This record gives sequence, structure tokens and C-alpha cells, in this order.
Amino acid sequence: MMGQVAIALLFVIACCGIDLQAHNGPPFPIVSDRLVGAYRVSIWTDPDTTDDTSTGGQFWVRLDAARKGDAVAEGTRATVAIRPSDRVGSERQGPAAPVRGDISNQFVALRMDHEGPFAVRVTIDGPLGVASVESAVTATYDQRPSPYLIVVYVAPFVLVGLLWGRMMLRRRR
Repeated sequence: MMGQVAIALLFVIACCGIDLQAHNGPPFPIVSDRLVGAYRVSIWTDPDTTDDTSTGGQFWVRLDAARKGDAVAEGTRATVAIRPSDRVGSERQGPAAPVRGDISNQFVALRMDHEGPFAVRVTIDGPLGVASVESAVTATYDQRPSPYLIVVYVAPFVLVGLLWGRMMLRRRR
């Protein structure tokens, strides 16, 4: 009886897969403190590939003035553009928006439609001038298992628990 309930519960959990928007790892830098024009630029990314039309490739652009005493002024905007390096494909670009109003930290998400290398170009335009930085990143699929695979991974532990419980009930008798 108890085993049937546990199996039914596992079946219900497997069938009701919920997208938790989990994250498989922290963003990492692809450019660190590179001096370009009047700016010191760092680019961080989380290059997740998606099969649907969601924007999984995330980019953070950190800007500082190259000269001491200068500051990144209001109106400075970064634009991030990506294009596949391993095949023919169109360039996707988007304007980065300040994170919580901070001009020196800007964010944009772009669609990366396949696994593989992408060329990344960040263009900065502001009162301190125009600058451009190029780099590359390899996009991968999010490494979370599908909901039905979680059942496969958990099943041996549940079965051992059920056998242990059954053994404990037999000992009591």
C-alpha cells in the first residue's frame, strides 16, 4: 500500500514539471579591465542557449573612466552585439540598460539559438567618447536535467527507503 502511494506521488511529480528558472552557474568574465578609449571595460556573461525564443544569453558591461578623477557620465550607453562564429547567422544586438540606475553597470539579454562559439562586440557611446571591445564566448545549453530524469535519479533512494521501512515493519512483528 505504502509503495503504491510513493510510486503514484513520484509519477505526479514527474508529470508536473515546473520551470523554476534555476541557474547552473555564476556569470564569468570574458573581458577584464581592458582600456579602450576613455573607458576601462569589463564584460561578464552567462551564455545560455535556448531553443524557444527566450533571451538566455546574459551580458553585464562594467564601465569605469580610464583616467583617474573622471567618471562615467550620465548618458553613457553600451550596446552588445553577438553573431555566430562557427556558421552563417545574423547579428543580434541590444542596448544595455543601467542596473538599478547605475550607469557603470549595464545589462542586456540576447537570444543565443545554438550551442557553439559567438563573437561578442560591445560599443560604448557617451560624453567621454566612443569605444568598442570585441571578445568571444561559447554558448551552451543549461545543464539542468529534465523533470522526468529527476525521477530516475531519485527512484533508487526511494526504493531503498521503502525496502528499509518494510524491513522495520517486519522486525516489529
